[in-house]
Amino acid sequence: MSVITKELHFNTKGEVDIRDITENVNSALRESDIEDGIVTIFVPGATGAVTTIEYEPGLLLDLPAALERLFPKGIGYEHEYRWHDGNGHSHVRASFLGPSLTVPFKDKTLMLGTWQQVVFVELDNKRRSRRLILQIMG
Repeated sequence: MSVITKELHFNTKGEVDIRDITENVNSALRESDIEDGIVTIFVPGATGAVTTIEYEPGLLLDLPAALERLFPKGIGYEHEYRWHDGNGHSHVRASFLGPSLTVPFKDKTLMLGTWQQVVFVELDNKRRSRRLILQIMG
């Protein structure tokens, strides 16, 4: 088995900036010498997450609205009492969505459903420079 590690780098607009990274991941797979296997996408950081979604305008509004209903900004978070940075909700949201995703690939292409894309979700309350780690195994 071979393992290749690559990185993606980009800047975000801040809170609940949802980025479709499907093509970035597929591009990394095409550049590798591995035909079939799995790729793990990992966010090093406590306020970013990766998941899958149908990347369409309705869901790009629905996901932030659902996060606000589940983990609202306006309530007290112990993290904010301690650090006074206003992003306690960001940490909780990121914990629930998760920092990593593993997707199988075949013929150097992600094996996603027809309406499924891989997305990075910025959950911090400010713009960030992000680095994602890809580990391609097969």
